[in-house]
Amino acid sequence: MQISYSILDLAIIREGYDARDAYHRSIDLAHKAETMGYTRFWVAEHHNMAYVASSAPTLLMGYLAQGTEHIRIGSGGIMLPNHSPLIVAEQIGFLETLYPGRIDLGLGRAPGTDQRTASALRRGRMESVQEFPNDLEDLKSYFSADNWDAPVRAFPAEGLNVPIYLLGSSMSSAVLAAEKGLPYAFASHFAPSYFMHASNYYRSNFTPSDENPKPHLLACVNMVLAETEERAHYLATSFYQMALGIIRGRSYPLRKPVADMSAIWSEQEEAAIQNMMAYTFIGTPDTVKPALEKFISHGGVDELLITTNLYDHKERLASYQMASELIQQMQVKSEKSLYH
Repeated sequence: MQISYSILDLAIIREGYDARDAYHRSIDLAHKAETMGYTRFWVAEHHNMAYVASSAPTLLMGYLAQGTEHIRIGSGGIMLPNHSPLIVAEQIGFLETLYPGRIDLGLGRAPGTDQRTASALRRGRMESVQEFPNDLEDLKSYFSADNWDAPVRAFPAEGLNVPIYLLGSSMSSAVLAAEKGLPYAFASHFAPSYFMHASNYYRSNFTPSDENPKPHLLACVNMVLAETEERAHYLATSFYQMALGIIRGRSYPLRKPVADMSAIWSEQEEAAIQNMMAYTFIGTPDTVKPALEKFISHGGVDELLITTNLYDHKERLASYQMASELIQQMQVKSEKSLYH
C-alpha cells in the first residue's frame, strides 16, 4: 500500500479566542506538518459562519505558503460558482508565481454557505448546475499558454502549471472529474453516503488526460488519535460539539472537551452525527489501524486528507504526528509483505 497523506484545515475558532488565534494555529500546524511527511495542506472556503475563519482561502493560502518551505498549499476548495474564473486564475497565478511548484487549486461547485449568503456573494446571480463545467473550462483556458491571443487573458496565471482538483460529496463531481481526467477529492468526512459509489464510478470511468494519465482519489476523513482509547474519545467531544452546529444549522466554536456528551446532544442528534461521521477514526493508532486499512483498500484511496479539530493545539499536533507515523508503518508493512 502506497498512499500519500495530507491535511484539510478549516481554521475553526476556539471558544474564548478569535480568528487571529485560528490563523496562528493553522500556520504552526502547516509548518510542523512539513517535518511529519504530509504532502499538502489545504484550506476550505466557508461564509457567514461565525466560528469558521476560512472565508478568504486565497489569502489564507498566501499566509501559509509564506510561513512554510516545501509543503504544497491548496484550496480544498475554492467554491467556483462564487467567483469569476478570471479572478480565480489571477489570484492562484499570483500565488504560484511567488511559490512555484507548491500551489494546488481544488474546486467545488457548492456555495459553502446558505442560499441567502450565496446570493449576496454572487449579487443575486445564482449559477445553474450546467454552468460549472463551462466555468471550469474557462478557468483552464486562462492557465493555458495557448491563450496568448485571446481577448481576455489572466496574468500572471497564463502558462503556469497549477494542478486542478475537483471536490465533491455526491456523484455529480465524480462524473465530471472522470470525464475531464482530473484528480477527485471526496468529502467523506461529513458526507459518507455516496463515497463508495463515487469512488467506483470515478475509477471505472476515468478518462486519462495529458496532466493525469491515471485517476487519483483523495478521501477526507476525521481523525483523533491519542495514547489511550479513553483519552482519544474524551478529546473528540470538542469535535462532536462543533459538529452539532451542522445538525442544528448553526456555527459553533471549538469548545473544551467534556466527560459526557449526553447532557449536550439528544439521542437523535447523536445518531445523526454518528451517521454523518461514519468515516471518523478515533482511538489509538493500533485500534484505528484495521478500520483505516479497510477504508483505504475498499475505497481505492490514493491519498488521505485528514482533518482533526481539537481544542488543545498540542493535542492536535500530537494526533497528526501519530497519524503520520501510523500511515508510514502501514506502508512499510505493505512493502515487506510484497517480498515474503
